[in-house]
Amino acid sequence: MAGTLPAAAPAAAVAEPQRLTVDLGASEGPVMRGANGALYGLSDDGVPSDAALAPLKITSVSQKPEGGAQHPNGDALSVSRSFFRNGGGEINVMMQDIYAKWPYEDLGIDDYLPKVDKIAKQVAADPNSDRFVYIPFNEPDQIWYQLGVSDQKQYEVNRDRFFKDWKTVYQRIRAIDPGARIAGPNEAGYHTRLLTDFLTFAKRENVLPQVMTWHELGSGSLRDFQGHYDTYRSIERDLGIPPLKINIDEYANRRDLSVPGQLVQWVSMFERNKVYANQAYWDAAGNMDGNVVRSNIPNGGWWFFRWYAGLTGDTVKVTPPRADTIDTLQGLASLDTSRRQAQVLLGGSTGDSDVVVENVSRSVFGRTVTATVAEAAWSGYEGQHATPRVLSRTKVEVAADGSVTVPLRGMHKMSAYRIVLTPGGSGAPSAASVPWSASYAAEDAAVTGGEVRTQGTVSNANGYAASGTKDVGSLNQSSSKVDFSVTVPRDGTYDLAVLYGNQSGAPATQKLSVDGASPVTVTYPSTENWTYRAKKDLTVRLTAGPHVLSLAKADAEVTLDRVDLTARTGAPSASYEATLADIDGKPSYDYSSSAGVGTGALALRDGEKAIFDVYAPRDGYYTVVSRASAAVRLTLHGERVTAAPGRPLRLYLVAGNNRVAATAGYASVRSLDVSGDGSASGTLSYEGASATLAGGAKLVDSPYASAGSYIGQLGNSADSTAEFTVRAPESGRYVLVVHYAHNDRRDNGHAYNTDIMSRTADVRVGSAAPRKVTFKNTWSVNDYWTLGVPVDLRKGANRVTFGNASGWAPDIDRIELGRVVGRP
Repeated sequence: MAGTLPAAAPAAAVAEPQRLTVDLGASEGPVMRGANGALYGLSDDGVPSDAALAPLKITSVSQKPEGGAQHPNGDALSVSRSFFRNGGGEINVMMQDIYAKWPYEDLGIDDYLPKVDKIAKQVAADPNSDRFVYIPFNEPDQIWYQLGVSDQKQYEVNRDRFFKDWKTVYQRIRAIDPGARIAGPNEAGYHTRLLTDFLTFAKRENVLPQVMTWHELGSGSLRDFQGHYDTYRSIERDLGIPPLKINIDEYANRRDLSVPGQLVQWVSMFERNKVYANQAYWDAAGNMDGNVVRSNIPNGGWWFFRWYAGLTGDTVKVTPPRADTIDTLQGLASLDTSRRQAQVLLGGSTGDSDVVVENVSRSVFGRTVTATVAEAAWSGYEGQHATPRVLSRTKVEVAADGSVTVPLRGMHKMSAYRIVLTPGGSGAPSAASVPWSASYAAEDAAVTGGEVRTQGTVSNANGYAASGTKDVGSLNQSSSKVDFSVTVPRDGTYDLAVLYGNQSGAPATQKLSVDGASPVTVTYPSTENWTYRAKKDLTVRLTAGPHVLSLAKADAEVTLDRVDLTARTGAPSASYEATLADIDGKPSYDYSSSAGVGTGALALRDGEKAIFDVYAPRDGYYTVVSRASAAVRLTLHGERVTAAPGRPLRLYLVAGNNRVAATAGYASVRSLDVSGDGSASGTLSYEGASATLAGGAKLVDSPYASAGSYIGQLGNSADSTAEFTVRAPESGRYVLVVHYAHNDRRDNGHAYNTDIMSRTADVRVGSAAPRKVTFKNTWSVNDYWTLGVPVDLRKGANRVTFGNASGWAPDIDRIELGRVVGRP
């Protein structure tokens, strides 16, 4: 409680911290993780990558039928291979996406039925047919049937037409696939009138859906969904219908997607009510609706969903400061008594909060707990986000009333936070190392030759997210610049992160200067559009005190959102707690000591496994250290290596997420510690000009390629190939990193979807069977991304051949190879 100032010195009252209460004694049932799905979250087998997909434990996705004309990719059966091998749950088949136009062409039920037959036969023939759900109609309240009309008489005419068609299509699907699960009615918005009539009809005619679906697509849903849900369940009860599974198969707006502090508000209300939910598809397919950068790189939204996937046990009651209120502090929590862990995910508000955890059982946690707090910040839709920084590790006594209070100070509205409670044990955890950092909004800087614009807000919910809802655009004059006034505490090197947008169709540049000194060129890769944020990471050397950082126009227009400055205290590093890792088997959890990361240790025995998600800012070598009581075996990119306790290994990681599995005969593991910037020392590098080209593939000059040229017109026939001869210093498993570009698209005329397409290449090493690899669109032909492919090489010369007999392969700038286990 703040003290009272003397009357002679009046001051503004200090706001009391908000209070979010978690009751560990009030179970809401097993953690379902139902709200982590996405509409068109996958575009191809391999987009997103296995390493980006598996950690999220996706329960459902919605995709188009095989061969559907609505979009160029995202076919349900095609993407099912990667979805199911990475632990995915079920796939909703959006059957009307067989049509090309939006809204769908209304050619009558007689036109639709043959398409229904084809889709049902394809799905029924699939070996995983029981994991698909048919959605026969999409948004019938608006499309084809106009069920949202206010005139009751016209509504009844439209309703009866829809009901007749629903019954016809339902029975048609069941005739082909007797065990089919069918979902509907799939309204664009919740309508009590329609659902009452629909359930009454469907029960009477024996055509009830197995899954109830509707959409929640307005910012008002954060306020209204609970009422919708409660009313719907009351309709079921009144009609004597047992509770149906619910999937809110489109939710959230552009301003929500990728933003941890917004996503936690949506997810908490869906998980609380135990419904499934898929994020809406507003932009491009294949990035889990704004949570995966490129194919394999996490952003802040990905880390939030990774935390959500890590909840185990039961969810428990959370009481926020204001329930069912738009853009406020919300949260969800879990308790796993077998693991002796409680976790709280929260966010959506600025300022200070106290998280009060009640009914902390002494029989589960003991007299003290370790509270570990971390933050997942907003890094843009396409901005990479390193492993969330641990803000604090604190050993706390459980109060006499069984409660623990965890204070959070200076929260950011767009961030989500995770609190983990584990038994305290002996000793004390290592203090969290939190470097100095500050953020500066572009709209608050001195702007010359540009415009401050407002983006996504409650009233413009489908505007793109922006820090503080504003950015600075139209920086297209020769004099355009933004001057940021910053102050840093000490001399040193600072990481500078710039959130930006670039739709120029090529890498765009600005000139960065400090206090008017000679500028350096900053190059920004392309983004989907000027409001689809990405992040550029730089470093600057600054002396203690005030400075002006200027970003001025160079060769193209770049939109600026904000810049972040963070003091660099050494090579980037992170500790991955073993007791928070994914597991196979039933390892035991040991909290006898709070030393190190503070979350205890995981006791691994034969047949048990811990899987760590390890982030790398770029492709290259990193130092990996196992904090364990005995040697463990680490598996990465298909290579296995023994890690002695405390002894560093040099391992090759690809940019983004890397799944590292640990096994042991017996070892007590505390953490896997990873550090480094991604060294290229010891890697092999070959420019496109060194390849032998055949069948029309040719070298094309380009100022954007690393050596001034790339391999183009590769593929589209069996004879068109590019063959590199690489010389491996020793035999073993390597990562082949391909630097590539392409910008294939098929514009279907959608008002909001960007229909990018992927390319594939068959990669062959020596005489081994080729491997088909998928390369996501890079937004422009002049932007080169990387994709890592594990390969086996023998010592000496090896032929690595790229081709594609049935379509164009991507343009290839160069390739690199690094042995998975590098020499110290």
